[in-house]
Amino acid sequence: MTPDTEEGDRLAGSPHPRERFDFFGHHEVETELLTALRSGRIPHAILLAGPQGIGKATLAYRLARFLLAGADRSAKSLDIVSDHPVSRQVAALSHPDLLTLRRLPRDDGKALSEFIRVEDTRRLVQFFGSTAAYGGWRVCIIDSVDDMNAASANAMLKLLEEPPANAMLILVSHAPGRLLPTIRSRCRRVDMKPLTDGEVLRALQSVTADMEDIDPTNLGAAAEAGRGSVGRALSLLLTGEDGLEVLHMTQRLLAQLPEVESGSIAALGDKLRGDQLNVFADTVEDWLAAAATGDAPPARLARYAEAWENVRRATATADIFNLDRKPLVFQVFAVLAEATRD
Repeated sequence: MTPDTEEGDRLAGSPHPRERFDFFGHHEVETELLTALRSGRIPHAILLAGPQGIGKATLAYRLARFLLAGADRSAKSLDIVSDHPVSRQVAALSHPDLLTLRRLPRDDGKALSEFIRVEDTRRLVQFFGSTAAYGGWRVCIIDSVDDMNAASANAMLKLLEEPPANAMLILVSHAPGRLLPTIRSRCRRVDMKPLTDGEVLRALQSVTADMEDIDPTNLGAAAEAGRGSVGRALSLLLTGEDGLEVLHMTQRLLAQLPEVESGSIAALGDKLRGDQLNVFADTVEDWLAAAATGDAPPARLARYAEAWENVRRATATADIFNLDRKPLVFQVFAVLAEATRD
């Protein structure tokens, strides 16, 4: 696919995780997976859990390439070189033993679907019911499983309950607590932590090396603002100076809750253009996640959880249907104000 093709599991304007071969941080996680492979106790379903943009999808494709290439289990890393035939097939999504489930364009082709569709999820049965083309592993990556609605999730459950031999499902989740308990219980959960600022900076230097529109002098500030997420830092860089300004404006308004001056909310709404919506949404969701881990009473924690769901749904809808940003910002801060009041 060309860099400009819209994909539900890729940050527009940046390389896709399946095209990335450098991997930063998460050494212990990779070692854990290699140990499981050597022992022959690798599970049939792995749930890669952690904040968005920290390398979960990159690891998913590293593991998929490793399995599909039939690599030596005594290897010290999951690395498969970029010019390996399997690497080229995975990058082109042409490997017959790899299936990816993600949000796809709607039938009208004008925007991405809000969810992974149940008809796409049902492809799992045919995929894992057939013989592997190369006689080895069959791998499915779901990025992200959070994008499944109830019907899609239920369509996947039977496969999780009765997995075929040499089959691997790799589920990427940014919010594993929201998944059905029946899904979580049938997967081996692997928690991945935010990266250090230094790791984020090195990842940004690698990813943006061939991106002429990125100002390298902004890498350090973006790495710090990314708070452990390469995806968030890269999103800031792709939006230019306005991305950092949106981040700081949003943070200032969040600090004023529950009473936020309407003129400031309107000014923020006027600022949001394109991917800056992602900067706004990520900043709000980070704030809610931090608030929900504090010492707030249970009733407020429940309101935070509900607010997180409402904000996520509202921003996704605004993105999919390209709705006016200003009403969205007012809606989000109304939800947050209600959640934070005593």
